[in-house]
Amino acid sequence: MSSWKHWTVDSVLLVAAVALIALLASLNGGAAQDSKPPSDPGTGRGRSPPPASNESAEVRDKMVTRTIERPWDGRTRVKDFNVLAAMRTVPRHVFVPPNMRRRAYADSPLPIGHGQTISQPYIVALMTELLALTPESKVLEIGTGSGYQAAVLAHLTTHVYSIEIIKPLAERAADTLRRQGYTEVKTRRGDGYFGWKEEAPFDAIIVTCAAGHLPPPLWEQLKPGGRIVIPIGGPHELQRLVLVTKTADGKRRSKTITAVRFVPLTRDAEGE
Repeated sequence: MSSWKHWTVDSVLLVAAVALIALLASLNGGAAQDSKPPSDPGTGRGRSPPPASNESAEVRDKMVTRTIERPWDGRTRVKDFNVLAAMRTVPRHVFVPPNMRRRAYADSPLPIGHGQTISQPYIVALMTELLALTPESKVLEIGTGSGYQAAVLAHLTTHVYSIEIIKPLAERAADTLRRQGYTEVKTRRGDGYFGWKEEAPFDAIIVTCAAGHLPPPLWEQLKPGGRIVIPIGGPHELQRLVLVTKTADGKRRSKTITAVRFVPLTRDAEGE
């Protein structure tokens, strides 16, 4: 009798263990299914990758993982799957001058000529995430620069508008975007302080140069419920990256995100 009891207890424990393992496997499988993003895992929102995306793919992936998705230095993580996918897809090296390409995947800004820079990849990802874009969002970028930020935005929405005041940069960025297949991005040369009134209103506005204040035309061109991400501060001081939202009744809400350093907003007389 005692041996029968002993055998029964062992059997019950074995069955319970098997059942527990099956349950855990089921739960893990369900969690993975639930967390799977709806978009293509490689590009963000299912957009086709640009021609140069296969180049430097491994080093680009490491850059995103180590400095954006899971930063080694404790800075705020970027978590949005589609933003991370876009950062892993856009070939930053084609947006920088040839003599800078060996440093294209360093987590730092790089000079692109005419006193301008291509922003640090982490800041590009952070600012993009703060916009909270959907596929239907209409977004305006002030300061096309190299075209890199516009390319990242194009993986989240097809409604991207970008203004650059410096003519050679505007022309080069438009050409690079076209060659990489970002034909839906609409670019123009102009003074970004005044926005793009003909295409307003916008769901989101991203300013990639520092201003002493939020330009009133940009606020006017923002939809209720929309967001502006902008560096605020002078050219020779540490600036604040600010998220500005417009409430449904048109009121302003501002939140400082982090300290940054951007080139100043160039005005029309300086951009010739």
